[in-house]
Amino acid sequence: MLGYRFSEFVPEESGQNADFESLLKIFLQLVTITGGDVSEALAWLNNLDKQYNITSDEYGMGNFIDDLKGKGYITDENPEGRFEITGKSEQTIRRSALEEIFGKLKKSGKGQHKTFYSGSGDETNTDRREYRFGDTLNQISMTDSLRNAQINHGLGDFRITEDDLEVMENEYKTQTSTVLMIDISHSMILYGEDRITPAKKVAMALSELILQKYKKDTLDIIVFGNDAWQIEIKDLPYLQVGPYHTNTVAGLELAMDLLRRRKNPNKQIFMITDGKPTCLKVGIKYYKNSFGLDKKILNKTLNLAAQCRRLDIPVTTFMIASDPYLKQFVQEFTEVNNGNAYYSSLKGLGDLIFEDYRRNRRKNF
Repeated sequence: MLGYRFSEFVPEESGQNADFESLLKIFLQLVTITGGDVSEALAWLNNLDKQYNITSDEYGMGNFIDDLKGKGYITDENPEGRFEITGKSEQTIRRSALEEIFGKLKKSGKGQHKTFYSGSGDETNTDRREYRFGDTLNQISMTDSLRNAQINHGLGDFRITEDDLEVMENEYKTQTSTVLMIDISHSMILYGEDRITPAKKVAMALSELILQKYKKDTLDIIVFGNDAWQIEIKDLPYLQVGPYHTNTVAGLELAMDLLRRRKNPNKQIFMITDGKPTCLKVGIKYYKNSFGLDKKILNKTLNLAAQCRRLDIPVTTFMIASDPYLKQFVQEFTEVNNGNAYYSSLKGLGDLIFEDYRRNRRKNF
């Protein structure tokens, strides 16, 4: 008898559905780059089709656009009749960013981070202890308790008393409040280098990570240019740079204000930027200096770094640049705050943020 023979399974392509999925991946990347401009993304996709023949005679761009509408990725139901992405697209973009940046992430249980404390917590571990008043029934290890009862009382007079009960220890879990600051100054697209798209992808991946895996955590997102303001997670695909300077002080002040409202003890700030602070608001006017490190702006920024340290709020800076004088600023800022700093290529930015997010969450309080 030969039995069963196993070979590599190669699934068959599902025709038009496979064509749609392939084009959808490209389309979502282009929508992210264009800041949510569907018409511009489709124009770019058409140009790519002309150059690389990414569609076929059986499935063309017209079919793809119809499917985008039919499957609920885009809509033209607005007063102007223009194409817009839907909430389904926004979520798909975030999930794609999560897969692209945190693709090595493995699934786990409830998704909240652990401390080194045990007791009446959220998740069981392998430790055992005696029963204490207030322990719940589902914490009792019945196998261990029955064994103890047999040893203590024997089979002839079998009974279970409070002294026989063993309880499975639980681990406490904590919550983390994170503020993510994204630099949208003009330098994020200066000299033809697109730095804002990777920054957006990281922000979307981190937000989706928290929504899926760390549901008890909070994430606030801030963008900062001449001023700083808060945006929603759903706004991330539409984020674009402006003709702004870099007002790091405004971003830090808003981040600290948001974190003051959070009642849990674990707080942290992530800042993605590619340059030095160049702007400060004094009264109703802006004080700006793009040439070198201005002492007036620098001192105010460092004062806020020290204030964050006193409040036990670490700031992790991700510098998308390698200029020596910029590194000097970040090193000084990090030393004053007692935080972390990384100098990253655009390709490695996501992994660095993920590693630091995990590390900062493992704190004892």
